[in-house]
Amino acid sequence: MTIAYFDCFAGISGDMTLGALIDAGADRALLDATVEALGLDAEVHIDVHREQRGHAGGTRVIVSENGETKRKVAQLRAVIDRANVPDSVKHPARKALDLLASAEGRLHDREPDEVHLHELGGADTLVDLVGAFWLLESLGVTQVFASALPAPRGRAGTMPLPAPASVRVLAGTGAVFEESGESRELVTPTGAAILAVSATFRRPAITLGSIGYGVGSRETPGNVLAVWVGEEASVESGVTVIETNIDDMAPNLVAALAEDLMSAGAVDVTVTPALMKKGRMGHLVSVMSPPDLVARLTDHLLRHSTTLGVRLTPVQRVIAQRRIVEVDTPLGRVAVKVKELGGRAVDATPEYEDCRRIAREHGLDLRDVMRIASESARTELGLR
Repeated sequence: MTIAYFDCFAGISGDMTLGALIDAGADRALLDATVEALGLDAEVHIDVHREQRGHAGGTRVIVSENGETKRKVAQLRAVIDRANVPDSVKHPARKALDLLASAEGRLHDREPDEVHLHELGGADTLVDLVGAFWLLESLGVTQVFASALPAPRGRAGTMPLPAPASVRVLAGTGAVFEESGESRELVTPTGAAILAVSATFRRPAITLGSIGYGVGSRETPGNVLAVWVGEEASVESGVTVIETNIDDMAPNLVAALAEDLMSAGAVDVTVTPALMKKGRMGHLVSVMSPPDLVARLTDHLLRHSTTLGVRLTPVQRVIAQRRIVEVDTPLGRVAVKVKELGGRAVDATPEYEDCRRIAREHGLDLRDVMRIASESARTELGLR
């Protein structure tokens, strides 16, 4: 599944979102198509170019209006409804607009449809919302994630920071705010609405395909929005690592202990040399346990080693997909473990036991058999 992660270390706005998605690989022509689909050709001009913000460079999108045509929310919604865009783009754009209207209505004690969105009431807001969701769809993104958002202190003119409209739009979405040393608006209402509609606020496990940087209007170094696009990596939760240090047990007994723990159901067992107190050499024994075997494996470790205690640490694992296939080689068929990311094979490793058997049968060096099997597997699977 293709996902996008918005890293909002410098905040987010509508134009920064458009720039980041284009920089990540979306087609710039979709912005022109957005303007045309909304029927705003006479009102809007779009400029897309590269800019630097200190050491960070990216794509800057400027949506300029020809005139000051302001619309109430009902009129803005009608423009989206008439637009010739996919429903999968139209629906989130409308929802984002409704969130903006509801937030402004609450702030000014007015019905949402009667609200003027002030600086958000123009054609540029429509382009930002519809363009963002159309660009996401064009990249094949099916789920959006977002980082914590910077929350500045102080005021922007007479308005407190963070901007009340942005905070209200994000209320109840799970958005996380972190204090920022800035004293200016970093999360605009439009940027907030895009995230409120689409994002889950956590950092996912991702196999990175591309990354884009959308440049903001302020010329402050680092004023960019990063968007990571890639494939979601599977995460298996609930694994517990059981660890203990041992310095008074013979190495052969430690080896037997590791074998017995694996036989008892451990996912993995590792033994690492360690320098312990008073300069004694010892071993760090680490046991990866599934949830239902933590008690049994802990008891085994306490009973069958010299340790006086263990440490338990819940962890998550990011796991590549894998499958076993058989491939033809000049020496016969060999089982191969194929590693996959995003449904595509990225590596292949011959199974040791098959290669060891062939090496014995043909009187060959095991390393040569492993090399031949690996080359055959990579050729058959189309790997470089």
